[in-house]
Amino acid sequence: MTTAPAPHLAGNYAPVEQELTAYDLPVTGQIPPALSGWYLRNGPNPHDAASGHWFFGDGMVHGVRLEAGRAVSYRNRWVRTSTFTAGAKVNDTEGNLDLTAGTANTHVVRHAGRTLALVESSYPYELTNELDTVGSYDFDGKLRTAMTAHPKTCPTTGELHFFGYSLTAPYLTYHRADATGELVISRPIDVPAATMNHDFHLSAGHVAFMDLPVVFDLETVRSGAGMPFRWNDGYGARLGVLRRDDPHGAVRWFSIDPCYVFHTLNAHDQVGPDGHEQIVLHVMRYPELFRKDGRNHEATLWRWTIDLTAGLVREEQLDDRAAEFPRIDDRLAGLDSRHGQATVAHPAGASALLRYDLRDGVVSSHEFGPGRTPGEAAFAPADDRPGGDGWLMTYVHDAATGTSDLVIVDATELAAPPVATIHLPVRVPYGFHGNWLADADGSTG
Repeated sequence: MTTAPAPHLAGNYAPVEQELTAYDLPVTGQIPPALSGWYLRNGPNPHDAASGHWFFGDGMVHGVRLEAGRAVSYRNRWVRTSTFTAGAKVNDTEGNLDLTAGTANTHVVRHAGRTLALVESSYPYELTNELDTVGSYDFDGKLRTAMTAHPKTCPTTGELHFFGYSLTAPYLTYHRADATGELVISRPIDVPAATMNHDFHLSAGHVAFMDLPVVFDLETVRSGAGMPFRWNDGYGARLGVLRRDDPHGAVRWFSIDPCYVFHTLNAHDQVGPDGHEQIVLHVMRYPELFRKDGRNHEATLWRWTIDLTAGLVREEQLDDRAAEFPRIDDRLAGLDSRHGQATVAHPAGASALLRYDLRDGVVSSHEFGPGRTPGEAAFAPADDRPGGDGWLMTYVHDAATGTSDLVIVDATELAAPPVATIHLPVRVPYGFHGNWLADADGSTG
């Protein structure tokens, strides 16, 4: 009797079996000649074609090289972690912790000339421009915790801000690397339990952590029921604010309504109309997540305004269309970005890219039509003006043909047909996060 694969291993979640390099890719439309660099995206692709949860598969990075209006090449490579090559485990049976182990399957970023594949349970893994694995990277031995898959680069200072979370105390640690990549700050953040901490906030003057009620659950671990975190009605929810100019100072905590947030859109500081100092946070907010009864919820765009003077948080839902994978023009990280985008992905329904105007509330969309499902869209700037013109780039799976494309749309004319559709030689399974790495920012061909 043939057993049907688990949902996270079926359809376009199924892993591809081979690594491939292909050149001179066919294109419909015209690739903007200004785009010269790599589009990279990471995601789970279990080497043994089996994993207990979508989040647990070995990382595979899919990359397309663009140059002078041409789609020069495509390649996909597994991230060769010690788990991939030797079966290493983050926690062995004797309780030892090995942060070189893991899947490195969640994001791929560049900082201080290094391209890093990330997963929140482990150290980063450094990759070459050809996506070969160099090895695990621990900031010259200074990093002693795992590293989030969602670090933030300050566009003003070039600093990389990030955190690591752990199942043992200290449960949360804040880190900062300077623009050269040297780790210069590591300090614990006092929280009462191990919660699933996927992302955080950076503004020009602050970092903000989310202490939310999805808590490590030993009963779930013993049952082998997938993710080891569950919703906890008794835990509460709060935001912790740390001043960037006092990185070892006190964290101020602000209570909010219970919820969960995988991904933040952006944050910025402002002075309110009453003269109060405020931090504005945009997030994709779930009302609940990972309840033991299996109820599922979807995320929508919300805004939290922390009034540092009054000690209060105003919580507002800004849009009612379910979406995820929010992104901005990363040159505005921590600043007042007018626009942000997110993905609506429904393999059996209507999928789209949304672009939010965060000042006037208008939402524009690019609809992909039946059976065409996009992933996260990265912003590729057209010029050196942060917040100016540019393109959104995403892999799109076509269920009718079983193929994948890299689609480029004009961010300022989102409803228009794509400016270019690059037809890929293999299917790209659904994945997580990636970036447009322009040559002008330090990569090479």
